[in-house]
Amino acid sequence: MSDRERPVCNYEGSRYSTEFWTTSRSYEDGAERIALRHLLPPRGRRLLEIGAGFGRLVDLYQGYDTVVLLDYARTQLEQAVERLENGRSDGGPRYVFVQANFYHLPFVPACFDAVTMIRTLHHAVDAPAVLDQVAQVLGPGGAFVLEFANKHNLKAIVRYLLRRQTWSPFDLEPVEFVELNFDFHPRWVWQQLAAVGLQRDGVRTVSHFRMGLLKRWVPTQLLVTLDGLIQWTGELWQLSPSVFVRAMAPSTVEPAPVGVLFRCPACGAPLTEEHDEGFQCTCGESWKRVGQIYDFRYPRP
Repeated sequence: MSDRERPVCNYEGSRYSTEFWTTSRSYEDGAERIALRHLLPPRGRRLLEIGAGFGRLVDLYQGYDTVVLLDYARTQLEQAVERLENGRSDGGPRYVFVQANFYHLPFVPACFDAVTMIRTLHHAVDAPAVLDQVAQVLGPGGAFVLEFANKHNLKAIVRYLLRRQTWSPFDLEPVEFVELNFDFHPRWVWQQLAAVGLQRDGVRTVSHFRMGLLKRWVPTQLLVTLDGLIQWTGELWQLSPSVFVRAMAPSTVEPAPVGVLFRCPACGAPLTEEHDEGFQCTCGESWKRVGQIYDFRYPRP
C-alpha cells in the first residue's frame, strides 16, 4: 500500500486531553493503567510510546532511563512538553519528543527495550505495516505492549445476532466503522504479530464495564477494581471492547549501536551528528528540531 493510500489520523489542534479524557473516562483510564502495569517490564534503558499524545501514561514509565514520546500532531506533543519536567540526574533529557508518521519510524533498528502503543492502532488503515515498523525498532528480547479495539466484543456479537449491525464480529478482517477508525479481531492481530516475528506473551481484556448506565451509578474505583480482577481472562477469551497484548522480540536480534537513536525516515541512514537545528542526512533531507520537538514526518505533509 502506497503512502498516498495510507492517510494518517491527525489530532493537530484537537482538545483531546480536555474533551476526551474527562472525568467520564476515569474508569477506562484506570483499567488501562492496570493492564499496562501488568504487561510492561518495569524497567529498561529506552522506551518508545507511539501515539503518546499529551503524555497521559508517562508516569508508568518511571523505570526507563529515556522515554521517547512520538505523535503525528505537534500540538499534542507541545502539551506533553508543557506538563513534563524534562531532565535526568545525569543532566540528559529524560523525555525525547518526536513528531513522526508511524508508517516511517525515524529510529535505527533494535534501539528500544520496550514499545507501547495504546489507543493508536485503531487509526491505522495499514496495521500490518505499522506492526512491521515496531518489530524493526525493538531490541533483543524487547517487549511490545499493544492495545487494540476489539471487533469480537460481546456488544458487537449481540448486535450482529439481533441484526442491528451489518458487519460480522466473527470475520477476521478489520472493519472500518467510522473513517480511519478500525476494530480488529484478536486472532487477526495474533497472526499479524507472528508475521513480523513477535511472539505473543500475555493478554489482558480491558473495559469490561464500558456502559454508560454502569459508569453513572457505580463508583469509578469499584469498576476499575472489578475490571482489574477479571482482566486475566483475556488469556482464555476476548470479549471486551479493548484488548491489551504483550509480544516479545527474538533475543537473537542484533542490538543498535550505543549512542545512536535516529535514522533518516526517507533513506534509512543513521543520523549521528546533531546540529543546532536538527539533522542533515547524506541523502539531502534535513530534519528540524524546534524547541524540544524533533520533526521527522515523512512523507512531508
